[in-house]
Amino acid sequence: MRISVFSSQRYDREFLEAANAAGRHALHFLEARLEPGTATLAAGSEAVCAFVNDRLDADTLAALHALGIRLVLLRCAGFNQVDLGAAARLGLAVARVPEYSPHAVAEHAVALLLALNRKIHRAHARVREGNFALDGLLGFDLHGSTVGVVGTGKIGGCFARILLAFGARVLAFDPAPDPALAAAGVHYAELPTLFAESDVLSLHCPLTPATRHLIDDAALRAMKPGALLVNTSRGAVVDTRALIAALKRRQLGGLALDVYEEEADLFFQDHSAEVLQDDVFARLLTFPNVLITGHQGFFTVQALKAIAETTLANAEAFEARGLPLHPVALERG
Repeated sequence: MRISVFSSQRYDREFLEAANAAGRHALHFLEARLEPGTATLAAGSEAVCAFVNDRLDADTLAALHALGIRLVLLRCAGFNQVDLGAAARLGLAVARVPEYSPHAVAEHAVALLLALNRKIHRAHARVREGNFALDGLLGFDLHGSTVGVVGTGKIGGCFARILLAFGARVLAFDPAPDPALAAAGVHYAELPTLFAESDVLSLHCPLTPATRHLIDDAALRAMKPGALLVNTSRGAVVDTRALIAALKRRQLGGLALDVYEEEADLFFQDHSAEVLQDDVFARLLTFPNVLITGHQGFFTVQALKAIAETTLANAEAFEARGLPLHPVALERG
């Protein structure tokens, strides 16, 4: 199968080519982001491979369908960027990587939390300038603190177990509580309880209509004053402007993000020689108690290997029986 790989970086080529060592597929790597204007670059292919910030709306899918594309391979777990209704109408199969390494994202969330709490990013900058003063670097023990976890799927579950090992009291909210986590010591509660009692709130839920701006102004005002917020799930789970307001009034003690709701034109590219055009993101960068990474939570050797192998396994299953290994279907209400 000929596959056009959009939004491809050097590491995508490296791991996909390794997974395709037998040469079963013809991989066509494109740096361009997939959207209506770039869809024609997939001409001659039977499938496209897309990432989290590619735009798979009705217009893009129609353009792909007109080119004879039959399969959309998502090299990610989330699929909120896909118009599944349009894909179903056009007869396009959509596949995803339902899991790769939940430990990768969970461990990155813990790294962000530790760095934010103990001001590692600020301390590092100070020491490089010869400043060894400790004022302004005060943190708190995670041991004995209360950590709220929103979403206890595979990633949230890993994160919760790590924090239990730290000796934290872990509260969690999920529509489908995990009995194994409850048995391990996680206490399930409703969101108002998490907001009111958590010293740290970490988000691990998918982006759906129900979770879009789940953390809004009302939620932030309900949070424990001075609490830390960590988001490694999807950017639009939080209302960024509400975050800025909460930081300005010092409701939030600190914020760590690996995702951003308008990240599509920012992340995965080098903009260091350009003037930043996103005023909201630029405002976030001015706060000393904000730590941001560019959607790198998934970025481990194990995760990239699993993503590449599962992506090609989806293609092979589609070739063999017309259905990918991990299809994404439109849910009927």
